[in-house]
Amino acid sequence: MTVQIRSFLEKDFHDIQQLNEKEGWNGLIERNEETCCSWLNSEPALVAEEDGEVVGYLRGLTDGAVTLYICEILIKESHRNQGISEQLVRTAHECYPSTRVEMLATTSSHEYYENRGYRSFYGFRKSPEEMKNARS
Repeated sequence: MTVQIRSFLEKDFHDIQQLNEKEGWNGLIERNEETCCSWLNSEPALVAEEDGEVVGYLRGLTDGAVTLYICEILIKESHRNQGISEQLVRTAHECYPSTRVEMLATTSSHEYYENRGYRSFYGFRKSPEEMKNARS
């Protein structure tokens, strides 16, 4: 069984949301329409597929010249530690080879990236609801 990396197709969205749900990424599930819109407007947007099944994905944003930001990367639990996420990141970077790769990590994933040579940097986040509350 070989994993193929390919561009996202709209028909993949249901499978992506199933992966998000299993991972507990409820914000992406609850904002289903916005999440779908984000996929349709993101570049790169890649899926990892094995025997017709979506087993992972990468959604990124780039200016094409300086920065490639990985918004989300997720691999189905049964397919982790097989190099699929590295394939996804490598494929995304091959599309924009002059860019630096940036991604945020969680407390459970930061060691994974550190062990692969990524440097840590600090970022901050506010949800749309938090932005509304900040204006009042």
